[in-house]
Order: sequence, then C-alpha cells, then structure tokens
Amino acid sequence: MTAQVDYLAVLFTTTSGASGDLLGSDETELEQLVWQLVDLKNKKLGKVNEVLIRPEHSDLTEDCLGEREDSEESVSTVTGLEHAINQFHLRLTNEVNSLGAGTSVCVCTDGQLHIRQVLHPEAAGKNLALPECFNSFFDLRKEFRKHFPSADTKSLEVQYMAESLSVTVEPVAILEPPTVLDPTAVLDPTAMLDPTAMLSPVTAALQVQTMANIVLALLLEPLCHTFSNPERVTEKFESGTCSKMERVCDNTVIRARGLPWQSSDQDIARFFRGLNIAKGGAALCLNAQGRRNGEAMVRFISEEHRDMALQRHKHHMGNRYIEVYKATGEDFLKIAGGTSSEVALFLSREDQVIVRMRGLPFTATPDQVLAFFSQGEGPKEACPVSGDKDGILFVRFPDGRPTGDAFVLFASEEHAQCALRKHKDILGKRYIELFKSTAAEVQQVLNRYTSAPLIPVAPAPLVSMLPSVSLLPSPGGVRDCLRLRGLPYTATIEDILAFLGEYTHDIRPHGVHMVVNQQGRPSGDCFIQMHSAERAFSASQRVHKQVMSGPGQAGKRGVNSRYVEVFPCSAEEMGLVLMGGSLSHTHIHTHTRTRSGTGLSPPPCKSRRLSPPSYSFPPIPSIMPAEAAGLFPPIGQVLLSPRPLGPGHAYYPASTQLYMNYTAYYPSPPGSPNTIGYYPSPTPLSSPGGVVRMHGLAYKELLNTIQGYQAFCWVDLHCLHGLDVQEAAPH
Repeated sequence: MTAQVDYLAVLFTTTSGASGDLLGSDETELEQLVWQLVDLKNKKLGKVNEVLIRPEHSDLTEDCLGEREDSEESVSTVTGLEHAINQFHLRLTNEVNSLGAGTSVCVCTDGQLHIRQVLHPEAAGKNLALPECFNSFFDLRKEFRKHFPSADTKSLEVQYMAESLSVTVEPVAILEPPTVLDPTAVLDPTAMLDPTAMLSPVTAALQVQTMANIVLALLLEPLCHTFSNPERVTEKFESGTCSKMERVCDNTVIRARGLPWQSSDQDIARFFRGLNIAKGGAALCLNAQGRRNGEAMVRFISEEHRDMALQRHKHHMGNRYIEVYKATGEDFLKIAGGTSSEVALFLSREDQVIVRMRGLPFTATPDQVLAFFSQGEGPKEACPVSGDKDGILFVRFPDGRPTGDAFVLFASEEHAQCALRKHKDILGKRYIELFKSTAAEVQQVLNRYTSAPLIPVAPAPLVSMLPSVSLLPSPGGVRDCLRLRGLPYTATIEDILAFLGEYTHDIRPHGVHMVVNQQGRPSGDCFIQMHSAERAFSASQRVHKQVMSGPGQAGKRGVNSRYVEVFPCSAEEMGLVLMGGSLSHTHIHTHTRTRSGTGLSPPPCKSRRLSPPSYSFPPIPSIMPAEAAGLFPPIGQVLLSPRPLGPGHAYYPASTQLYMNYTAYYPSPPGSPNTIGYYPSPTPLSSPGGVVRMHGLAYKELLNTIQGYQAFCWVDLHCLHGLDVQEAAPH
C-alpha cells in the first residue's frame, strides 16, 4: 500500500451537452472546470476555483463571460482546452506551494467519467498532452464504498454520500455579487436528475463543495480513511500476444466498425484514450483477401471500462464515425488468438514496430529482405531490421510453400516510417507493398494459412438424398478450353482478344468468361472456349507467360503490365472450377502432366478458411429407392450440363461461402451447347414423388440453384417458413 498523498484536488467538469451518467457520451466539448483543494494532513479546505472555456458551440455569451471574469479572481475565462488545462495546472501548483504542507497532489472526482470520458478523449482528439496529475485520480464513489460496501457504485450520488456521513455544506460564493448563496444550503438532488440538461454554475460549485466536505468526513474518526492506490490511466498501448487457450471474459470485449483502412492498433488506443485496454487487446480484423475490413476487436481490463467504451458509439475518428458494439471473448480469440510457438517467439520482443510485406517473390530469402531495407539514399535511406534475420517472419502454407507475405520488426517508430517509404519499391522483379502491422494481424495471417478451417465439420451436401457421385470430370475430357491466370485487374475482353492475337478467330461465340470475386471485383482469371483442342494447346504454347500490357500502353511494359499464365483445360474442368471446386494435382492425368498441362491449380483465393483444398466426406447411405434414383441422371451431368439462359442472369449461386470462390456472370453456359437437350421422359413412379433435402438454403439461393436445369413441379415449399425439406415430383 502506498502512502497517502498530501493534497486532493476535488474536480468537477461540465460540457456543453449531457451530464450525469451520460457525461461525455455525446462528444461535446468541455465548458467548465471547477475544483477545490483539500489539505489531507491539516484537514482544511482551500478556495473554490473555476475556469470557463469558450468551446465552438457554447450557450455562454460574451457579456456573461465578461461579468463572471470581472467578478472574482478565482473565476477566469479562456478560449480552448489547452489554455484551460494550463490555467488549472498553474493555479493548482501555486496554491500547493503557498500552503507548504507537502508536494504530492492527486485529483479526486465523482466517478470515472470526468477524467476518462471528458478530459482524456477531448485532449487526444486535439493532440494535447495532459499534465501528469490527470493520469491518476481517486474515484470518490469507490473510496466511499470501502466503508459502505452495500452501496452500488453506478447509482451512488453525492447527495446520498453526504447524507450517510451527515455532511452539511457552507458554500463559498464564487459567482457575481448579486448572486448570494444560502449558507445552510445543501445540494439539491433534483438538480442532476436530467442527464441531458446542462448544469448551472451554482450546481457545479455546490457539487465541488459537497465532495470536499465528504473527503473531510472520511478522514475523521471513526472512519480514518487513507487515500492511497489511486486509479491509473494507461498512457501507452502495450502490444502483445494472446493464446487461443487463454480465457477472455465476454464482458470486456467490444467490436468497433467503420475504422479507416489505414488505421493501426495505436489509432484504436487513441480513439479509446482514457480507458485501459488490456495488453495486446486491440486486434484489427482482416477480410477473406487478407486486407483490413474496417473492424477491430478491443479487449479492456474490466467490464467497467467496456461499458464506458460502449458510450463512445458513433464518436469520430477523423471524419469517420465509429460504431461500437458488444462482443464475446470467443470473437476476440478468433481474431487475436494464436497457437504457433514461432509466432510467439517472433512477437516476444517488446517495443518493436511491425511492418508487413506483401507481394514477395516466392523465392525471396532473408538476405534479400535485409538488402531491400539496407539500401537507399535521401528520403528512402537505409533502415536496419531489428534482430537481423530473427526479425523476419515468412508466412507459409502448411506444406511449406511461401505465400508472398512476410513480417519485419524494427526497433523504433522512426525506422518503421523510414521502411514504409520504400512502399512499392522493387525486389527482384516485383514491387513490394508495405504496411504498418500489429501483433494481432500477424496472428490472423498465420492462422489463416496454417490452422484448420473455421468450419471443423463438413456441412451436409447440397443434395444429400441423391446417390453420392464424384463431381470430378472423367479422365477422357477434351481439353478444348483455355484458362488465363494472372490478368491485370484492369484488363477487359478487348485486351484479352488482343493478347491472343491470331487465336482470336478460334474462340467460340460468347466464349470469353471473365471471373470476378465475391466483392464483384476482377479476380485475375478468365476462361476461354476454343473450337478445337489442337488450337487450345497451340495457343497455350504460344502465349504462355507472355506480358499483357495495361490499357493505353500499346504492348509496352508498364505499371499495370503482368505476365499471364495460359493453360489448356476441358469444359468439364472449367465448369467445376467455376462452380467453386478445385482440381488437385493427383487428379490431373498422368500422361498430360507437363509444365503446361497441370495448370488447373486451386482458384486464386487460397485461404484455407474459405476454400479448403479438400474435405473427406463419409459415404452417404442411399435413402431414395433404387427405382426412383434410376430416373435421375448423375449429379455431375446435372451440374455441368445446364440449360442455357439469356444474358444478364447470375448463372451460379453467388453466396455459398464454403464452396463458392467466385461470383461469375456469364453471357453463355460453360459448355456453350448449340442445342438444348432434354432428359428422357421418366416412367411413372409407384410413389407420388421423390423427397429432396436442400439443407440451409434461402429461398433465392434455392431458385438460383435449380434454374436452368430440369424442370420440377414443387408440391410443398417449406423453406419459406424456416424448414429445410421440400417435396418434388418430376415434371
């Protein structure tokens, strides 16, 4: 236990907006500082001081402010928070020095809001440094509860504490002479019932005087209270690691939404300035592409701080307002938790700044990364990596293949800023993207590439009651299509036709299929249907790894120029990949496994969490009678041979997260059939119809799934009412 301080500065603040339990929740500016010094050793009270602040939106007129300032020396008017803080600190220091009974002084407030929700947030928003005395304070409510434990801290009021201690107030008049205060007056409990109302100067002064007298009452016998161990305000956010095995209380976590994409964990700590975030408790969320999505999970040291964070809902970070919602400990661990000992060792170095490298050549080595940061002149001067090779962490797939990402440690913020100036510099033959990163982002990226999928158990198949058959195409498929991979994101169909040159004449009508991702942006892939397998093979040999220039570059290399990989494939393989599947290397025919013949690798979205390379499904017992099953063609034929639709339709379902890697819009079906084939008319069934289970599909997804295929007559559609069983009779 620390020794008792010599003086307490009993402080009360008002803003131009809400008061009481909502103080600071509306992000309005500070308007009034009122305080009174208490000599704890001699048990004496000093004079009441007041500083009026002229905020941007103030109801105090110039005449009123002038009258108040001229009436008393203890009342002054300043413009701006910085001058008000300086005035407070100057007066407090002079008064302490004049008394000469000690030097240690600490602030005391009624609750947490005056310091944590008013002073610190506004100072952080205006880039002001508060004096050291505001980084520690006593909460009068908590000090009172040490002797009256039955009292509820949240509902505790100054009036209740005064009545419990038999305190009466003899207010000191600090207002203009015409206003005379009754010496027997006590604080009116109805003065603060409306938290949205502004407090009058009289109420603020009475509040401070009542609090000061409560402090004196606590010092006297029989309580003999000692003011030690004050509340602390964390000055600097501490980064750190979090294990997935750690227990995180649900009542300490929030989710922040709407963050600027370039914000860091330090920016989040700045937004929640005044509240104590747990070590490593700010975790930025990433989307499926590994980029920041404007959300963050924040873990606080207690439920009390979490509740105050929720009151900052729709407060501003720059020009953006931030939404703040409750979250759970499990949500936080999904983002910030990790299990890798390599990552824990990498992040164990404290006071390090992390920079993320993206777009590295797959052959990049630690020596090349060190050389990348060690060269440069002028503004791009050399910036040493902390720990040499130990300060570099390459991100790899579970099989050891590099992903093109790496994290680098720097010893100081200056070195990190110097490194970030090398953004889009060249390493090898690729430009490298550099971003300031966080420990939680390192955990997320490593988890994304090395840990198990988010869905530990494979969901039920789409059509679980039909016989289970393989969706993989048969080995005898004709490879009369091309797959182009690595296209510039600005490439158009005209650019692709120009890239193919003479082979443009061999493309089938409506045979160019651009592929976009789930966000509707180009994925860098394209499928092309050719008239023959020979011309497809010839085209892949001729233009494979040729450079495609960006728009307006006329065949010249430029910023948007990229070499394009070209592989032959079959219509069945193309249809399977476009449906969201992938072809493993073991499936490719052994007699065609050449450098250009193994090109149907998994789609560009390599996130194991979204598109795992494979799942092992147990064989599903046949529930449909053999007589009914014989009436339906194999499922592979149903999915890969749809009926053609007119342009403008979304041919495949666009929102199945596990299996769909793309959202593709086709002018024609993958196979571009010239004729429409119908299935043979079935023989009558002994039963009135077959039962098909479509598990977990919404109504619109269900319609998208069956459109273009054999017509069904729907007898009962229960999914509209939340069920997942439908009856279908063949048409």
